[in-house]
Amino acid sequence: MEVDLRPSGTWICSNPLLNQLQHNVVWGQRGNFVSIPTDCPQRDERLGWTGDAQVFCRTAAYNFDVAGFFTRWLGDVRAGQKSDGAMPTVIPNFRTRHSATVPGAAGWGDCTVVIPWTMYLAYGDRQILADQYPSMKAWVDYMHRVAPGLLWNAGPQYGDWLAYASPSGEARSYPGATTGKDLVATAYFAHSADLLSRAAAVLGREEDARTYAGLFAAVKAAFNREFVTSNGRVGESTQTAYTLALAFDLLPAGERAEAARRLAADVAVHGNHMTTGFLGTPLLCPVLADTGHLDTAYALLTQESYPSWLYPVRMGATTIWERWDGIRPDGTFQDPEMNSFNHYAYGSIGAWMYGVVAGIAVDSAAPGYKHVLIAPQPGGGLTFVRASEQSPYGEIAVAWEISGGRFTLDVRLPANTSATVRLPAASLDTATESGRPLAQAPGVADPRQDGRAVTVKLGSGVYHFSYPAAPFPTDG
Repeated sequence: MEVDLRPSGTWICSNPLLNQLQHNVVWGQRGNFVSIPTDCPQRDERLGWTGDAQVFCRTAAYNFDVAGFFTRWLGDVRAGQKSDGAMPTVIPNFRTRHSATVPGAAGWGDCTVVIPWTMYLAYGDRQILADQYPSMKAWVDYMHRVAPGLLWNAGPQYGDWLAYASPSGEARSYPGATTGKDLVATAYFAHSADLLSRAAAVLGREEDARTYAGLFAAVKAAFNREFVTSNGRVGESTQTAYTLALAFDLLPAGERAEAARRLAADVAVHGNHMTTGFLGTPLLCPVLADTGHLDTAYALLTQESYPSWLYPVRMGATTIWERWDGIRPDGTFQDPEMNSFNHYAYGSIGAWMYGVVAGIAVDSAAPGYKHVLIAPQPGGGLTFVRASEQSPYGEIAVAWEISGGRFTLDVRLPANTSATVRLPAASLDTATESGRPLAQAPGVADPRQDGRAVTVKLGSGVYHFSYPAAPFPTDG
C-alpha cells in the first residue's frame, strides 16, 4: 500500500526568494516521489531516472522521511541490474524510447552505491547497506571491467548532463557536457569504489574494504596522470572538473588549494554564475564552502540572473526546472520536447541549505543523527535562518540570527543524542550559553577556541548561545 511521505524538515530564512526556492524544492519532490522517483510528472516520460535520484537523495532525506521509499525503490534497482553488473539508466526499465539509451552510464548507475550509503548516513540503518551490497559490488566491478586501464573512456555516457556553456559570450544551454565524459566517468568510478570500501568496513567485510580502498587509490592515481597537469589544471578547466576532483578527494593534498582557487576564479569569470549540469551542480557550493570560498558559494546561491537557482523563482516558478534556460531571459522557451518545469535534480542545492547555511549535518562516525554536527556558516546577507530535522530520536532544531550587534544560535537536541557545535566567528572570552560563560553552562562540555570559531560538546536539551557579532569568514 502506498502512503504519503512524512515531512521531516523545515527551512526558512530572511531572504524571501530563498524561501520560495526551498518551497519549490519541496514541491518538486512531492510531485515526483510517487511510488518511484520520477524525473517529471507532466510529460510522456515520468520515469525513474537513476542519475536524478542519485544527485537528489540527500536533499530528499532532509525534506521527507524517505527511508522506506528508497528502501523499496532500491529493490527495483537490484532487480533491474544486468547480469554483468551494468545498471539501466531508468528503473524500472520499461521498454520506451527513453529507457535504454545509455546502459551503464556514470553518475546514473552509481545510484546503487550513492543512495544506500546516503540513506545509511541519514538514518543509521546498516540493513540498507547489507541488502544493497551485492549490487554495489557488482556495479563497481562492472566499471572496473569496462575501464581496464582504470580510465573509463569507452561506451556512451551522459556526462555532466545539461551543463551550461557560454561560447563566445553567447549564453546557451544544451543537452551535453562541457566537461569531458571520460573525466566524469573516471571520477565516479573512483567515488563509488571509495564508498563501496566504506560500506564494506561498516558491514565487517574487511577484505573487501581493503580491496576497494586499493582500487580507489589506483583510480585516483590514474585520474591524476590523465587529467591533472603539473600546474594544477584539471581536465578542461571547467567548474565541474574541479568540483568532482575536489568533492571525491581525487587530488593530492598539496594541489587542492590551487584547484579550489581556479574553481572560484571560474565562477567569478562567469559573473558569479554556474556552468554545471546535473552532476556538477549538487557538489558546487559544498566544495566551494569546504575549500574556503564561502562567499563565492553564497554568491551562487543568491544569484538572481540567468543561469541560477533564483532565476526561475524570479520568473514565477513554483517547482524546479529541468533546464537553466527553460524560459530564457528574452521570453523564449527551450525545446518543448525536453523542457520540464517540474524536474527536481537541480533542487539538490537543498542539502547545502540545510547542512551548511542552517548547519545541521550527520556525523559519519555516528550516523542517523546519533551524534549531530551543528556548524552554521552565515553569509549571503542573511540575518536569520531557522531549520529543523526529524531524526530517528526526535526533532533537531537550529536557529541563528544576527541582530543588534549580536549573533545568537539556538539549538535543540532530542534525548539519546549528542552534538558538536561550532560557533562561527566566536571567542571563548565573550560567548555565553543562556547568559553563562561556556565553561560554567550546564550541558556544555569541552569549550575550545578553534581559530576564529569556538567548538563545544552538547548533550540533549535546549541551548541558547550569544556573543558579539564579528565579521564572518569570507573567501580565502
